[in-house]
Amino acid sequence: MQKPGYLVIIMIVAPSNTQKQFPVQGYIHSFETCGTVDGPGIRFVAFVAGCPLRCLYCSNPDCRFLENGKQVTVDELVREIQKYQTYMDTSGGGVTVSGGEPLFQPEFVAEIFRRCHELGIHTALDTSGYCDLAIAKPVIEQADLVLLDIKSFDPEIYQTVTGVALEPTLRLARYLSQINKPTWIRFVLVPGLTDAPHNIAGLADLIATLTSVERVEVLPFHKLGEYKWEQLGFHYKLKETQPPTAAEIQAALDIFRKRGIQAI
Repeated sequence: MQKPGYLVIIMIVAPSNTQKQFPVQGYIHSFETCGTVDGPGIRFVAFVAGCPLRCLYCSNPDCRFLENGKQVTVDELVREIQKYQTYMDTSGGGVTVSGGEPLFQPEFVAEIFRRCHELGIHTALDTSGYCDLAIAKPVIEQADLVLLDIKSFDPEIYQTVTGVALEPTLRLARYLSQINKPTWIRFVLVPGLTDAPHNIAGLADLIATLTSVERVEVLPFHKLGEYKWEQLGFHYKLKETQPPTAAEIQAALDIFRKRGIQAI
């Protein structure tokens, strides 16, 4: 009598934690190792590539597209950051990610910040706020400070300056206030474009309602990036625009300060 046969199937399932992890990568245009104007203290400033805005006064038009940058891993960038950690620690500084637009590469930037926190390094996000809020939240969670660039309060002026809509930036500003995230607002004063009194007053009225804003930086328009536009063959529409005078800057500062806002 023939014995019945047996079919034995052996399944080997690897534990999920043994699966190969691929390094997080992104596109970096350049970096500044001893920055002093993009957050507190001495800072390592990483300029990422890629930006959905087309600001008329952009100083980094060569950051518009991802291919304008060099692809690097977070590990590579962190190793570079660590070379300057002593300067950051002793000055109360840290790492700022600017651009371009950091929220254009949210996973990359969030991971940079997470790794910085492992090393005890302060993090700052320099953003226009033009992003879906759901995408921005994980990055904001990892940022100790947000430098929010609000180009204009008047929606039409904002559209003219940036080529995009204002509302996503206002939505993000209100969210930062709701979660009490330390925030610095940045406003570029451009004669004949953003300096209209109603525009500045509207922005000041908004900021006065935001409880997490620590200060406002009124940044005078300059043309230091004009040569980049020429090299890239872009038309620089503000060629005839001059930087604001000291009196014009003071007038803008006064509008903010009259509402109890620390403006510099």
